[in-house]
Amino acid sequence: MLKSIVEIEKAASVLKLLGDKTRLTIVAILKQRECCVCEFLEVFDMSQPSISQHLRKLKDLGLVKEDRRGQWIYYSLNSQCDLYELIEDILEHVPVQTEKIKQIEKSNPTLRCGC
Repeated sequence: MLKSIVEIEKAASVLKLLGDKTRLTIVAILKQRECCVCEFLEVFDMSQPSISQHLRKLKDLGLVKEDRRGQWIYYSLNSQCDLYELIEDILEHVPVQTEKIKQIEKSNPTLRCGC
C-alpha cells in the first residue's frame, strides 16, 4: 500500500496536538465511535468548556468533523483529512479505549442531556 507523505509542518502540528493526553484519548475514542460532548464528560474529569476547547483544536486542524443534529453536535474522525493516515498510524500504538467507551455506554449520558 502506498503511504501518503505529509508536510513536516503539518506532521509537527499533529504530533504537538496529540502530545496532549486528553486530545490523544479523544481521537482514540473517536476512532471507534462518534461522540457528543456530554459523552466525553463521562470519561474526563474536566468541564464541558474544556472538552469543547480540545475538540475545537482537533477540528481546526481538520482531524475531527462535526455533525449537527438539532441542537446537538456529534464529533467523529475526519477520514477525508490529508492527515488521516498519520492519525491511524499513531493510533496503532495507543491502547484501544474500550473501557472508556463502556463507561460512556453504561452511563448513557445522552438520555440526560437529550442528544
